[in-house]
Amino acid sequence: MLPALSTEERDHSARLEALIRGRITDAGGWIDFETFMELALYAPGLGYYSAGSAKLGPAGDFITAPELTDLYSRCVAYQCAEILAALGGGEIIEFGGGSGRMASVVLSALEQLDMLPERYAILEVSADLKARQQGRIGALPERLRRRVCFLERWPSAPVCGVLLANEVLDAFACQRFALRPSAIQALGVGVAADGALAEIERPADERLRDACEAIIRGLPQELPGGYRSEVCLRVGPWIAGIGAVLERGVLLIFDYGLPRAHYYHPERRDGTLRCHFKQRAHADPLTRIGVQDITAWVDFTRVAEAADAAGLEVLGFATQAAFLLGTGIGELIARTADPRERAQAASEARQLLLPGEMGEAFKVMALARRCRAALSGFAHQDLRASL
Repeated sequence: MLPALSTEERDHSARLEALIRGRITDAGGWIDFETFMELALYAPGLGYYSAGSAKLGPAGDFITAPELTDLYSRCVAYQCAEILAALGGGEIIEFGGGSGRMASVVLSALEQLDMLPERYAILEVSADLKARQQGRIGALPERLRRRVCFLERWPSAPVCGVLLANEVLDAFACQRFALRPSAIQALGVGVAADGALAEIERPADERLRDACEAIIRGLPQELPGGYRSEVCLRVGPWIAGIGAVLERGVLLIFDYGLPRAHYYHPERRDGTLRCHFKQRAHADPLTRIGVQDITAWVDFTRVAEAADAAGLEVLGFATQAAFLLGTGIGELIARTADPRERAQAASEARQLLLPGEMGEAFKVMALARRCRAALSGFAHQDLRASL
């Protein structure tokens, strides 16, 4: 059973639901799921990422790897250092900076490695998270703090360096679909006879139908009737935007996801969409609107296809466990002098590495332009053939 809403959460959710109901009315009684998810997460002042509720950590709705342990960000820093060294310097841009913890740890670790970036820029759409980032960055020594800046929009000048996207793509609004005997149906949101918001099907438009048909054609197995899943059509334009500004460097993507043949497997009959509320996961996006996170796993084949179209090379693709082992998580633990701290670090590392925890579900992908550096994060495993 999910935790009860507070009065404030209930009122907030009701205001956002009223906005969504207005959109449904204006659209003639139905909106597609992509529109619903965009409003639920990003409606100005009301969406989950636009409002001020706690999101990360034990008091929030979910915990990301950088919030779990600094070991993660120290490994990311090691990979950044290799890339910056190969480039002869450059900047780091982080998309969606969370609480700012990863930025602060990466900068501190890069200082120890004598490989500080020219600047560390953070692009954040959540005003609440941006405020938390600024507070954490403000606690850094002035020599590190002065290297950090916050971006209001997508970079327009050519970028040379490292781009970091940790659990960014899973929060892109996605389309949902169902395979019916006569047609591909779009799953969306309308109002049921009892007045409640409800999932309602409509015939898929050309854009969604073409995307689904392309997916189905490339699968090794036929999908059963009634199969439901999602497709994120925003990945392509986002990667194209990266390709338009990345002159030299590497984009590192960290997210939970799968190659397409595994993502759209016949046994995964209801897709990967999940909601997160106060450390509980469930599958109903039509409840707790605006006070819960909504995510879907990443189709990394779609990411690779978009990269190819944008003139970027897939330099590496591996599980999170393989990436962290390649970037020295074992050595970091071994160098921890205090026995109690070493035991704590080992416990935290198990959550990052074990298949039943984050180790296999999370993947790391490197997309590069004019940078052929040998990346330690992908030395232990190469899953590119699975794409």
